[in-house]
Amino acid sequence: MEITVHASRLSGTVMAPPSKSLTQRAVVAGLLSHGTSMIHNLSFCNDSLAAMKMAESLGAVIRRYNDRISITAGKTSSGNVTLHCGESGLALRMFAPVALLFSSHVTMTGEGSLIRRPVNMITEALPHLGVECVSDGGLLPITLDGRIRAGRLFINGSAGSQFLTGLLMTLPVLGSDSEITVANLKSKPYISLTLKVLEDFGISIVNEGFRHFRIAGNQSYRARAFTVEGDWSAAAFLLVAGAIGGDVTVGNLDPGSLQADRSIVQALNDAGCHVRSSEEGLKTVQSDLKAFIFDATDSPDLFPPLAALAANCRGTSRISGVSRLSYKESDRAGAIREILSAMKIRSWIDGDDMYIEGGRACSAVVSSRNDHRIAMMAAVMAIASGGKVTIRGAEAVAKSFPEFYDSLAQLGALAG
Repeated sequence: MEITVHASRLSGTVMAPPSKSLTQRAVVAGLLSHGTSMIHNLSFCNDSLAAMKMAESLGAVIRRYNDRISITAGKTSSGNVTLHCGESGLALRMFAPVALLFSSHVTMTGEGSLIRRPVNMITEALPHLGVECVSDGGLLPITLDGRIRAGRLFINGSAGSQFLTGLLMTLPVLGSDSEITVANLKSKPYISLTLKVLEDFGISIVNEGFRHFRIAGNQSYRARAFTVEGDWSAAAFLLVAGAIGGDVTVGNLDPGSLQADRSIVQALNDAGCHVRSSEEGLKTVQSDLKAFIFDATDSPDLFPPLAALAANCRGTSRISGVSRLSYKESDRAGAIREILSAMKIRSWIDGDDMYIEGGRACSAVVSSRNDHRIAMMAAVMAIASGGKVTIRGAEAVAKSFPEFYDSLAQLGALAG
C-alpha cells in the first residue's frame, strides 16, 4: 500500500505503543511458568502475534481480552513441532533453545526478510548442548533434534543479544548448572531487560560484567501478572517528529526503563531539543537543531529516527554502529541512505560511522523495502519536508507499530 505524508505542523499528545520486545519476553516467561500468567498492556503487532502463535504451538493456552492475555504453561510433545516465526528475528533466536524444552524435534520457518537472515549463531552453539542442527545453507528453515542439556558454552555476541536471551531463558529450568561466556556482546541493555523479566518471574542468574553468566539449574518460573511498558523504539520516531515539526507529547513511557532506545533522549538533547517531562509524558518542541554525535552500537534500532533527526540539523552529524545494521528487515544502512538521497539529503559511510549533512528534505517517492523502521523514518522526514513524501510498502509498520499513521494523524499530520 502507498501512503503520502505532507509537510505538517504537529501538535498534541499520543501514547507510545507497548514494547514488542518486552511482550515477546513475557510470552516466553508465561510459556515456561507453572500456572497461568496475565500479561497486561501488551503489543499486538505482527512480531508479538508470531511469538504468541509459537507459544501455542508448544502447548500454551492463550486467551485474549482487549489489552491483555492470559497464558498457561506449555506442554511437552513427543512429536515433531513446527514453529513459524513470521518476520521476527527475536522470536526465531529466542524460541530456538526454548522450544527444545517441549520437543526434541523442532522445525523453525519464517517469511519475508527473515528467510534471508543467517541462523549461524544457533547452528554453531546448540550442538555443544546436545542438539543436532540442520539449516538450509545457513538460512531458514532450520531443524533442531535432541533434548537441550545444561553445560558450558562460549558464544560470540558481536551479531547481537537475541540468541543469548533465549539461552538465558532456557537454561535455568534444566537439571544442572550452566555457564555462558560471551565475547564482544552488543546490545547489552537488551540483556539487562531479559534479566529483569527473569527476575520478575522468579529466575536468578549471576551476570559478571556481561562477559560471564552463571546459571543455576532446577529453577522454576512463577506465574504472575506482568505489565508491559511502552516501546521506546517506536516512541523515538514520535519524539523526533516533535523536534523537527511541532509540539509533541508522548505518554506511556517509563523514564527509568532499561530499554536501550531510551537513549534517544540524550541524542535529542545533544541536538539542541531539550526533552521535557510532565504528567502527560515526554514533550519535544520544534527547535533550532545542531549536528550531533551518537554511538548506536547498543541501540541499532535508533538509526532510522536518528537519521531523520540528523537530516534536520545544522551541520554534519555522525552516527556510529553501521555494522549493526546488517541482516535487519532490509539492508538498513543502504535503505536509510536511499531515503536520504531521494529527499536530497547528503550522507556517506566511513568505516562504522554514518555521516549525515543536514538540509531541507525535498518531496519524493520512496520504498520502505518492507522495513517498518524505514517506513516510519520516511514519514517523519516528510513532516519537515518541502512538500510531501509518498511511501510505497507503507504497511510494513504493522511489524512493530500498526497504529503509527493513526498517531501521526492524531498529531495533525496530513496523510492519505
